[in-house]
Amino acid sequence: MTGLVVFALCTGCAGGPGVAGSGGTDSPGGSATGSSDTGSPDTDSPDTGSSGPAAPSDRLAGTEDGPIEIVVYAAASLTDAFGTIADLFEQQHPGATVTLSLGGSSSLAAGIVAGAPADVFASASAETMRTVVDAGLAASGPVVFATNSLEIAVPVGNPGSITGLPDFADEAKTIALCAPEVPCGAASDRLLQAAGVTPKPDTLEQDVRGALTRVELGEVDAALVYRTDVAAAGERVEGIQVPGADDVTTDYLIGAVSDAPQPEGAAAFVDFVQSEAARDVLEEAGFGAP
Repeated sequence: MTGLVVFALCTGCAGGPGVAGSGGTDSPGGSATGSSDTGSPDTDSPDTGSSGPAAPSDRLAGTEDGPIEIVVYAAASLTDAFGTIADLFEQQHPGATVTLSLGGSSSLAAGIVAGAPADVFASASAETMRTVVDAGLAASGPVVFATNSLEIAVPVGNPGSITGLPDFADEAKTIALCAPEVPCGAASDRLLQAAGVTPKPDTLEQDVRGALTRVELGEVDAALVYRTDVAAAGERVEGIQVPGADDVTTDYLIGAVSDAPQPEGAAAFVDFVQSEAARDVLEEAGFGAP
């Protein structure tokens, strides 16, 4: 049974973010919830997995010491959806628990390359997934399993009177953006450039949940975040849709790590994320289909 989700921002993952098992607490820099051919495929033309595999059979029996632990490194924007998906996976596989380590995709990828013991990597961009692929650490071709787009998040009541992207160039406004090296920051740069806006951010966050938190706490007038993050925040923020945002989408890719401590568990989780049950969760959270 999946325990309490505890998460922190992953800002320095050279040795890999901390993780913890079901019901445990995570070490600093990580997020947790209990719940193999080798090769270097190219992510330029990833398999979208549009047909989706059948739900995996229960081939994860656990050990005499208890369930096996499958460690999933996942982009921070997947926090809520993957928490639910991990619960569903564990219900199908009582011999396994899923530990989610959540943070910025670029930091997570760096941790995997540095030798962190991850079984699965779910990235918010092809570029950050390519870091793992180019290091020869992808067990199979990563697949696109979801898409996302950006939206402006403002505090309840919109005290900064934000109306659109041009406000992000107003030095009188307090603005949060994701750092350009992380997927939400790269997507924000593309969207702002397309709109002809040169932003004047007051803070650059290492993942999208950091930017969202600034809005929730009323520390900024606005932030560019994923539409799924606005939905996940519920009544804690308000969202402003951006013209052209649907033309700047983010692809989410998932793949097993080639030296995964639990290769069968990794393959089973990757399969499950492409199943109809998982796609229903992702759709409800606001993610688009691949």
